Amino acid sequence: MAEKDLPTYRKIADELRTLILLGKLRAGEKLKSENELKDQYDTTRVTVRKALALLKADGLLISEQGRGVFVRPRPNVQMLTTGANFRERRDTGVSNFNAEAAAQGLRPEQRISSVETVPAPPDVAERLGVADGAEVIVRRRAFFVNDEPMQLVDGYYPAALFAGTEVTEARRIRGGVSRLIEDPDGPIGQRITHFVEDLEIRMPTPAETDALKIPPGVPLARVLRTAHTSAGQTVEVLDSRVPCDRHVFRYVIDVP
Repeated sequence: MAEKDLPTYRKIADELRTLILLGKLRAGEKLKSENELKDQYDTTRVTVRKALALLKADGLLISEQGRGVFVRPRPNVQMLTTGANFRERRDTGVSNFNAEAAAQGLRPEQRISSVETVPAPPDVAERLGVADGAEVIVRRRAFFVNDEPMQLVDGYYPAALFAGTEVTEARRIRGGVSRLIEDPDGPIGQRITHFVEDLEIRMPTPAETDALKIPPGVPLARVLRTAHTSAGQTVEVLDSRVPCDRHVFRYVIDVP
C-alpha cells in the first residue's frame, strides 16, 4: 500500500516510530497528550489512540496510569560470545552475562529460582543423549540488568553425573558449572571444547510474559545451548528465553 493510501493512524504511528528509532524521542520521554497530538495531526482522539495502540503493541510505548504515555526504556545488553572470552571469564569466576553487562556500565544480577531433579524434557533428553524422562538436575535462574528482568535460563545436567555435587545446591557456583566440569578433581574432569546452539523465535507464553515483563507484540528468542567436552561427552544444556527487544547477540566464528 502506497504511503498516501495509508489510514491516518498508520501515518501517525509510522512518524512516531521513526522519531523513536532515530532517538529523537528518547527512552523514558513522555509523549504529548492525546489532545495535543490530535491538534498536531489535525485528526481525532480516536485516530491518535489507534496510532498509540499500534506502537504499544510493537513494544515501543508504555502507558502509566495517571501520568501519560512514554517511550519504553529498553536496557539492551550486547552479548559477545567467543571461545577466548568464555575461557577468560570462566577462570575469573565471572559469568559472560555479568561481565558483558558490567562492561557496558550496567548493573547485572542473577537470581536462582529453584534447583530440583526432574524427568528430562524430550528436547533436552535428545541433546544430552539420555532417555526421555531420565533424571536431570535443573537449575532455574532469572537474569536482571538494573533490576529489570532480561532472560530466564534453565540449566540441565545428567543426574547420573552430577548427583551429590554443587550443582544440586540452590546457591551460586563460583566460575559457574563449567568450572566444576573442567575441575580435574571434579565429577567430569574434562575440558569443554564445543558448543551447539539452536535458536527458536516464537511468541512468549503468559508465564514468560509476566516474568520478563514483555510488552504485547514482542517475540521471544529461545536458545538451547549444548556443551560438549574434549572426550565427546555432553554435559550441559542451557535453555535461555530472551525477549527480542532488549538483546543484541554477536557470535565470532573462527573458520580454520
